[in-house]
Amino acid sequence: MVDVKEIKSFKLAPFTKMSAAIYGILGLIAAIVMLIALSIVQVTGVLPQLGQFNLVTGLGIPLIVLLPIGAFFSTIVVSFFSVMLYNALVPRLGGVKLELEGNGVEKIPVVSFSLILSAIGAIWAFIVGLVLAAVFSPLFSFISAISTMPAAANITANITNVSGATMPTGAGVGTAGVVVSLLLIIGLPIMAFVFGFIWNALFALFYNYIVTRVAKIQLEFSQITGSLHELKQIPVLPTALAVAIVYALLGVISGIISGNYGEFISDFIIYFVETALIALLYNYLAPKIGSIKLNLE
Repeated sequence: MVDVKEIKSFKLAPFTKMSAAIYGILGLIAAIVMLIALSIVQVTGVLPQLGQFNLVTGLGIPLIVLLPIGAFFSTIVVSFFSVMLYNALVPRLGGVKLELEGNGVEKIPVVSFSLILSAIGAIWAFIVGLVLAAVFSPLFSFISAISTMPAAANITANITNVSGATMPTGAGVGTAGVVVSLLLIIGLPIMAFVFGFIWNALFALFYNYIVTRVAKIQLEFSQITGSLHELKQIPVLPTALAVAIVYALLGVISGIISGNYGEFISDFIIYFVETALIALLYNYLAPKIGSIKLNLE
């Protein structure tokens, strides 16, 4: 029997703690892999142009410290704020709905899934655009002010006379700064929402009509009280296979667009390994640091 559940909210602390722990460990794993690769490069001497620079001590060992710490703390910020956004947006846009049969996700309703995820992505894009605009706007203003000085104006005129190309004036640079700021603050969030909605909709459509014939995402929920549930376990192989197939199909589309027709193979491998590691780590960490808790109705 198919049971439709809507994720109304996540508990902030458990979600953030689990996400940060998983990605901190993944950062450590990535750093170890990179250290091994750099050691091989160092020993074989395939890059003689590096001279006396030691890749292992100069780059590999610092990464062992920096990658896990960076992944841990950046995930805390991203997870905490993303969950806050999700919980705040659900009453207005509706939450992600899942059609469950036992532990298997039979279907992901497209609109609810795409709408809230693309809205969260658009808000993140707005924040990023606002920060970039705050960085670039003073830079354009500084260049505009310099270009109005007599010495700069003479240099610009000389370049124009020699090359025949019209160099931008101070006013032109200032106008460009305004346009870039508007594109970052307004255009970037709109693009993030539109393309995010399309991408998430394709994810749900591929999963619903193709992937579920081969494998299904498995999520073991346990009721705590009322609508409050916990995600006790994530079965590794079926979930990793389902996610990897979806991204392989998406890789076919992006490969056609980019001309890299083998992209779907690498996407399948990367997302299978990543999802499997996340599921394994979740299952190991949940009894120790607490599982993700969410309200399902």
